[in-house]
Amino acid sequence: MAIITTRPKTPGQRFLVRNKRDLTEKRPEKDLTQSIHRKKGRNSYGRITSRRRGGGHKRLYRNIDFRRDKLDIPATIQALEYDPNRTATIALLQYADGEKSYILAPDGLKVGDTLLNTSTTPTEFPPGLSLKLRNIPPATFIHAIELEPGKGAQIARSAGIFAQLLGVEGDRAILKMPSGEQRYVNAECRATIGIVSNGEHQNRSLGKAGRNRWLGRRPRVRGMVMNPVDHPNGGGQGKSKGGGGRQHLKSPWGQLSKGFPTRAKAKTTNAQIIVRRNGKKVKKGK
Repeated sequence: MAIITTRPKTPGQRFLVRNKRDLTEKRPEKDLTQSIHRKKGRNSYGRITSRRRGGGHKRLYRNIDFRRDKLDIPATIQALEYDPNRTATIALLQYADGEKSYILAPDGLKVGDTLLNTSTTPTEFPPGLSLKLRNIPPATFIHAIELEPGKGAQIARSAGIFAQLLGVEGDRAILKMPSGEQRYVNAECRATIGIVSNGEHQNRSLGKAGRNRWLGRRPRVRGMVMNPVDHPNGGGQGKSKGGGGRQHLKSPWGQLSKGFPTRAKAKTTNAQIIVRRNGKKVKKGK
């Protein structure tokens, strides 16, 4: 993949940076798509609970196979496609029995390649192979990892993301997460070999405000430019940080936005963490 800049014939192209993908199909497989209700930040009562969402282009949802539970039947890559609902490229599989499904395309996958979902230990580990953590060699880069066996992939699904298997101890595998955190995961959970495709996604630049609107993102106004009646950080004579005085950044309802951990201390899965993302080891019993 490559980064593309264009000669700015319009103001919106002046700062536009795109990433070129090697896609082979523009239209999705009709049987694997469905329409979804776009909530636009509203709850069931029609009240806005997530701000700055709405508008945007219409999308069809692509049904991605995150379980990969069709075992020991070879599948061939039919196409690499764009998915408007995620940053990664998706791949269309056709199994030997004729069934089709979408998966997250790992880096290096090409049309015509053959993939397999298995519960045994193979001799080769090509990108896209799906198997249990206990059957994967240590130090392997993996993505689309389950947190509970059979639930479907929840970890490392974004463009260019990967985790690393550090080892297996009994019925638990040790993973190094994309954040740097090290934690235990059930060794019966499935994962896919390789790094998620479209790694250049982070280098793109939208170029203009309108491209954000196409993605369904509405404008965001800083609290410090509001009036005191509208925001805790508003007010002050001229440009001032935090309402004329040096106060902590807050939401319009007074919730602090920086300076304290947001993870609950009593969360049950804390016991599975070995090293936190800040590099500190977790003491036993905490």
